[in-house]
Amino acid sequence: MISGVILWGHALAALLFAGVALSLLRERASGLPRLTLMTALSITALWSLAVAGIGDGELVTRLAESARNLAWLAFMFALVRRDPADARRRAVSLIYGAVVLVIVAGGALAVVQAGLGRAVTADLAAARTLLRAMVAIGALVLVQHLHGAVAPRARGGIRLVVIALAAMWGVDLMLAATTYASGDAPESLVAGRGIVMALIAPILAVAVRRGGDWTLQVSRTVAWQTLSFAATILYGIAMLLAIRAIATLGGDHARLLQTAFVFGTTAAGLTLLSSPRVKAWAKVTLAKHFFAHRYDYRAEWVRFTDTLGQPDGAAPLAERIVKAVADLTDSPAGLLLVPEGAGLGVGAGWRWDQVPAHGSDETLAAYLATSGRIVELDTLRGGGGDPAERASVPAWMLATDAWALVPLVHLGRLAGAILLARPPVDRALDWEDFDLLRITGRQVASYLAEARAQEALAEAERFDEFNRRFAFILHDIKNLVSQLTLTARNAERHAENPAFRADMIATLKESAGRMNDLLARLSQHHSGRAEEPRAIDLSDIAERVIRQRRRQHPITLACAPHALALADPARLEQLLAHLLQNAIEASGADQPIEISVAGGARPTVTIADTGCGMSPAFVREQLFKPFVSSKPGGFGIGAFEARQLAEAMGGSVSVTSREGAGTRFVVTLAPAPNMPVEQAA
Repeated sequence: MISGVILWGHALAALLFAGVALSLLRERASGLPRLTLMTALSITALWSLAVAGIGDGELVTRLAESARNLAWLAFMFALVRRDPADARRRAVSLIYGAVVLVIVAGGALAVVQAGLGRAVTADLAAARTLLRAMVAIGALVLVQHLHGAVAPRARGGIRLVVIALAAMWGVDLMLAATTYASGDAPESLVAGRGIVMALIAPILAVAVRRGGDWTLQVSRTVAWQTLSFAATILYGIAMLLAIRAIATLGGDHARLLQTAFVFGTTAAGLTLLSSPRVKAWAKVTLAKHFFAHRYDYRAEWVRFTDTLGQPDGAAPLAERIVKAVADLTDSPAGLLLVPEGAGLGVGAGWRWDQVPAHGSDETLAAYLATSGRIVELDTLRGGGGDPAERASVPAWMLATDAWALVPLVHLGRLAGAILLARPPVDRALDWEDFDLLRITGRQVASYLAEARAQEALAEAERFDEFNRRFAFILHDIKNLVSQLTLTARNAERHAENPAFRADMIATLKESAGRMNDLLARLSQHHSGRAEEPRAIDLSDIAERVIRQRRRQHPITLACAPHALALADPARLEQLLAHLLQNAIEASGADQPIEISVAGGARPTVTIADTGCGMSPAFVREQLFKPFVSSKPGGFGIGAFEARQLAEAMGGSVSVTSREGAGTRFVVTLAPAPNMPVEQAA
């Protein structure tokens, strides 16, 4: 019964495949690789006829099966060769070559097996069956690649071909696996294969009549997966051959040597594959030799936007911007340079452990804003490049392992620059790198500009909230003034009355308490009247500020003689009062505060404490911003107002701090001209 099914099933399949080949020859259909398809249909018909006539185990049948597999692979490869991008053909060519080698090895092994006859060993038969399974697996992967790479408009016809070929090699894989496990091919599976082949032929006939454009578009993902699978197959073949060789030559220690070989090669392979340098090399090699363009722009842009658009709670926006640009070129680190005065200062970094020089680069900022060019630093290190470009790049940047400098230009204005570290596989920048980095530089510049606009808007909103609160406080102060005015007026008439005096004292205490509450809510002292700067003695101002607070905290003062400066006494007193109050609040009761006054070309007043200190990030990003305070209940305006007051007098405020070691504020003022010194009133 089963023998009859095997015979008639394969005979019917042979008849149907021959009919499809004749119909293709008669219709002369366009849009298909006709020659390879006709060859594959004809060889499949001959193979099916051989199985029906002389059986599945004969040498002729086995060679016909190998020829059938080669013919269908040739048809699939003819579709791949129609890809318009020549560089893309190479990616899958290697895969097809690897599967072809396995098919040829299986055919050669069938010839050897037939020559040995009954002397054939079980190991040889098992090896041939294993090769048949590997051919089926490799062919199925290439079929999947064929469907994934075909153009969307052609998937109607190609889908039928994929279904037919997947069914054919799927049955082959099932038959080979069962044969390898049981040692013999079950007749029921051979009979089922004949039925499946008879059903495949009509499917191919429908696909032939559809014809159409079967042009392929190979994606990088499919090419990478296909290459990975090919490498896995080659690795499996090499391992199988090596294990067989060790079994033959190893003698009594063969099993131990096989185990050591498998574990050693596996560990070495995993170590190589986990190396970032190997991954980067493989990616660059794949893009360079197998594709027309270096970048998969769609995938790179999706990753770029995903990095920038991470939800709240992720890394800060500035750090995400650096990472997004660095990922495009596989750079392991990056540094954001932000506008600082007329130059560029160091901003956020992503994995950047090289210490840059401090200070701004005004020449570099001017060059980047004018030209908008991406600077290739290796060219400058070699003495090449534009002379203006060489003159603008600072020496500290060339001393690092930086690779490229990308300007961030938004609406003709420089929003910053990103310094990229050298990628694992060193290479020179080409036109694709320049184009992609220029576009992404403009994009992240718009992100930065929008973020800064949002910060300015939020700051304006906080000022508006502060003004609203201050209006409420002024209302309360007005009520207090009215109450105290009334008390003073009544004191003129009832000062001798003991009951009135008691009530007056209670009223004064209540008013003082309420005023202290208002001051605590403001977290600031009242501003003095602004005057034109004049020559003053800094020692007098410092003495006055200290005199008001020595009851609160121990303070020491060291004054240099003739410490003269050009300043507004009221503003300077308010400035020093802010900084001194901050130092008192940051210090313990037994930690004295040191104030030193120095004259000369740049007069300074230094306020140093040994209190809790501040982190570098807080000093750089938040200390001089309004409404940001590290003290509970603080308004965060003291340091901001101190800097504003100093700059209004032509001076500056600088700070050095370390957590747990204290803080040092240095107020630098303009020197006094040669004129009489006025004592602060």
